[in-house]
Amino acid sequence: MRLLLLEPYDTGSHAVWLRGYQAHSAHDVRLLTLEGKFWQWRMLGGAVTLAGQFLALDERPDLIVASDMLDLTTFLALTRPVTAHLPVAVYFHENQLTYPGGPRQKLQQHYAFINYLSALAADAVFFNSAFHRDAFLHELPRLLKHYPDYTNLHTIATIQARSQVLPVGLDLRRYDAHRPAAPRDPTRPPLILWNHRWEYDKNPELFFAALDALVAEGIAFQVAIVGENVRKEPTEFLAARERLGQRVVRFGYVESFADYARLLWDANVVVSTAYQDFFGISVAEAIYCGCWPVLPRRLNYPALVPSAWHSETIYDTDDDLLPLLRARLTDPRPAPPDLRAHMAQFDWAQMAPQYDAAFAALLSGR
Repeated sequence: MRLLLLEPYDTGSHAVWLRGYQAHSAHDVRLLTLEGKFWQWRMLGGAVTLAGQFLALDERPDLIVASDMLDLTTFLALTRPVTAHLPVAVYFHENQLTYPGGPRQKLQQHYAFINYLSALAADAVFFNSAFHRDAFLHELPRLLKHYPDYTNLHTIATIQARSQVLPVGLDLRRYDAHRPAAPRDPTRPPLILWNHRWEYDKNPELFFAALDALVAEGIAFQVAIVGENVRKEPTEFLAARERLGQRVVRFGYVESFADYARLLWDANVVVSTAYQDFFGISVAEAIYCGCWPVLPRRLNYPALVPSAWHSETIYDTDDDLLPLLRARLTDPRPAPPDLRAHMAQFDWAQMAPQYDAAFAALLSGR
């Protein structure tokens, strides 16, 4: 089967997902993408550019899978001589309906409506987690009821019937090549890992407040504060580095994959305080590399940990973060193998056949 993946925002986790599936699929997977920048413009105008490039292709696919960053309705309208009889799916890495508004809240409704229309136009709608699917469908009535009439609430049932969960595939096995031969030095202060985007929706203030409290209590630790910084002045991060001093062993984006992999294997605890995370890729990778997770009981995080370990890894409220983190730092036990084994299900070796089967079923069903 010839499969075409459309991505107007080819960067970060989107780019890794595209090429990971392409490398592991049994299908003939081709990519049609645009550079990953100007996300708002990509959602508005990317479909026009990709439609022109699509019509210029020599070979036609059997199936198209578009990302949530594409205005699928515009793309299909501009390519209807070719795509009118092709099955088309949309894959939601994230969505603009449930993304915390923050500084872009006034514009969010417009992009949310693009997501709604893309889901309505697609033959199948895939979400990277059950949490993501349920949150999207739950929020749709609120979006449509915002409008004065003809709200078309009945279309939600149509989208729901076409919706499936297809978890993110991860290239976890590449981390194995960087696994150290010797175990962590038990005499070294435990290393806390923060490996998220440096933005408001990751709630860094709560994380840094917990670290400040640990310092005040005299608990020994080191911390690696890494991740993509999209701001010129990440003031709360800079201030935290100043306060924490020599406890900070790594700060900023890690360019080298080998360095990043070694950092994950070296860390003892990975922490998230996020308000928004539709799957939790960075956490999943850290757990695979042997980190104890300390995660909020929201979003998709509970699904990343076997339920038997929730009491030792999941906190219920912001006030519960500090005691759980303290417990993890003062307990010398390594993370149980169950946690790493749970993550292995998301490796592309397991996920690619599921993707292949889902897309083949869509083609045969159409």
